[in-house]
Amino acid sequence: MAAGSPLCMFLTGTLEEGMPLLWVNEAFVAKTGVHPGLPSVQPGATPGPVGPLGRLLAAPEDAQSLLPVLAAGEPGVFTLQCRQRDGGTYWAHVTFTPRHDDAGRLTHYLGVSVDVSAYVDEHAAQLHTLEVERRQRADLDLIAQSTELLGDLEYPYALRDIADLLRSLVPWSGFYLNDDGLVFAEGIDVAAPPSGRGRRHARYVPDTATDALEGDAQHPLRRAHAVDAVQDLLDGLVDGPVLVRLDVDYPTYSASGWLRRDLVHRVLEETGARPGSVVVHAVGGRRQVLGLLVTWHGDAAPGPGVVVDDDETDPFGVARGVHGVQDDVRTVVEVIARRAGTAIDNARLYAREHRLAEALQRAMLPEQADVTGLDVWTYYAPNAEHAQVGGDWYDVLQIDEETAGLVIGDVVGHDVEAAAAMGQLRSVVRSYAYELTTPGVVLERVDQLVQGMRIPRSASLVYATLRPRPQEEPAAPGGTAPGLTWDVEYTRAGHLPPLLLRDGEVTQLDEGGGSLVGFGFAERHTATEVLRPGDVLLFYTDGLIERRDRSLKVGLDALVATSRRITARDAAGVGEELLSRLADAPEDDVAIVVVRVPDPVGDAGTPALSPRSRRWLLPSEPASIGRARHAVLRSCEAWGLPDSASAELVVSELVANGVLHGWGNISLRLFDTGEGLRIEVEDANPAPPVTTDGHPNRVGGFGMQIVERLADWGWRPAGSGKLVWAKLRQPASVGAGGGSSSGSGGGAAAR
Repeated sequence: MAAGSPLCMFLTGTLEEGMPLLWVNEAFVAKTGVHPGLPSVQPGATPGPVGPLGRLLAAPEDAQSLLPVLAAGEPGVFTLQCRQRDGGTYWAHVTFTPRHDDAGRLTHYLGVSVDVSAYVDEHAAQLHTLEVERRQRADLDLIAQSTELLGDLEYPYALRDIADLLRSLVPWSGFYLNDDGLVFAEGIDVAAPPSGRGRRHARYVPDTATDALEGDAQHPLRRAHAVDAVQDLLDGLVDGPVLVRLDVDYPTYSASGWLRRDLVHRVLEETGARPGSVVVHAVGGRRQVLGLLVTWHGDAAPGPGVVVDDDETDPFGVARGVHGVQDDVRTVVEVIARRAGTAIDNARLYAREHRLAEALQRAMLPEQADVTGLDVWTYYAPNAEHAQVGGDWYDVLQIDEETAGLVIGDVVGHDVEAAAAMGQLRSVVRSYAYELTTPGVVLERVDQLVQGMRIPRSASLVYATLRPRPQEEPAAPGGTAPGLTWDVEYTRAGHLPPLLLRDGEVTQLDEGGGSLVGFGFAERHTATEVLRPGDVLLFYTDGLIERRDRSLKVGLDALVATSRRITARDAAGVGEELLSRLADAPEDDVAIVVVRVPDPVGDAGTPALSPRSRRWLLPSEPASIGRARHAVLRSCEAWGLPDSASAELVVSELVANGVLHGWGNISLRLFDTGEGLRIEVEDANPAPPVTTDGHPNRVGGFGMQIVERLADWGWRPAGSGKLVWAKLRQPASVGAGGGSSSGSGGGAAAR
């Protein structure tokens, strides 16, 4: 029965006997060509441990896997690659069954061999498919991680982390950006992204450390190539990728030569191996190549006598890496290079638009002139999430020595179009304010011009002039001079009425009203009011009081009620109380102007329960430094804090840093912590301040050293920029009388 079985069957002796082949059936002979009469080994070969069965094994070392089971006399099942009679190979499922005599002694093995080549091939194909799917999932995951990193280009090491991810596929990779020349990059400066132009890399500067790695006896450089493939890639003449051999002496002033010198030094330092060639992909934007993504695939530089094929065109040849994955690597690298180029180009375009927006903002931000004899505090905050300008505006103008002008207005909307309309309207009002003296007449002329300009947005505004009256009561001998009285003239064009705060009472200045700007077909009226020492005049836009869940009238009533409870004795304190109680979550642009007439007599004799924090929004201009100094002096006076001179010096240096090195608005905040004054200055530049020993060949550079001597300071990221804080150290001894008192007639408060 066994002799006629279609299964390959055989009978062998024991392992101690050398596994002699005792019997085989016809199917075994037909499949393998092996029968008991053949010698145990091929002529000239060394006998193996499994006797004649060794002739069947395609890999003789597989015999070692049989020995433990056969030596123990136990049954065993093995999958082996065997030789066929015609010289081919097949996979066999071989079963060894031990046979014993009546005494239990092992006498021989019965073997059964089944051809399972189809199963093994199918299983191998399944494993290959699973491996391909695994690699594809890994590639997709790598691309997804890279895309996530590219989504946050403000992270300073985004490109370095992407290169580290790629090193799971290749031994080394790195990014080079072209910003006036190639430079190795670990991240992107979103404030100044690469331009994609320039050939600074062509300015060859000898470097001893790098030049020492140039061609030597062990790694000779071959003849120079006439084609600068890297520069062609940067110029967009070729699409890439291109293969750059690092054992070639390129021209000194070529991009390929610069890249070879940098890569040999960098890869050798990081991996300990000298690379033979690299593959360079273009990191392309929409219109130009912004940089390069370089990958090294593990080939070493050839030694002496090694012949390299110069005609090699496929940078992902079979000689590099693992067979079958080169196309996957190529695809992943190309996708990441394209996505990096798009992300960098987006950052470049955004930075350009941001610079334009900054220029627009600087041109349109409200201004505050210094008004002698008045304490003025102003505040402006746009509601637009990505714009720092909106439709609201104010102006504090010094029209002449005796006249100050105040303008506050609101153009419908808080977008860029509203800002543009606001800029036009603001220019018109400023022009007529300097030409004419009566507010009503000014507004009539504004109506006439706006009707002809066809400004697409409607707007409201209040325009007022303030003039001091001659001082009637001289100061008593040894006493304090009384404050000035001011005459106010104002007119309104559809705007909310200003408020007059006097001795805990609030009066709405609702006279002089009229239609919106540009709709004034009737005569504009001018109303008058008198400001006494200690009075506060409040101008505001509807963003301070308007909410979706209440009417404008209810909001105005809330503002009046809040104003009655104000206890601050300085304009900044009044503004701080209003903001803290009414503008924690504004739904529209907010503009506020607080004007207080100083009262030297009343302020000195009545203690004030002033809020212990202040805030100002300053434009990035040199004049803001003086305004910040005045702001801190006013606050120290209001809070009774000593050592205002140190606070003035610290805030001057911090704001000066923001003006010189930052951009956009500068936010100044002051806090009386009970243990000293805390100063916070925020700007849009994320780079932290650095303590230096001055700048060579120019004045400056000692500012943070001054701050360090007077205060404890630090910084933290804030929004898209940074916030620098300083806490003044307490003086050694503090007088019982508190802070010094400044005169009531000087300078304007900082914004």
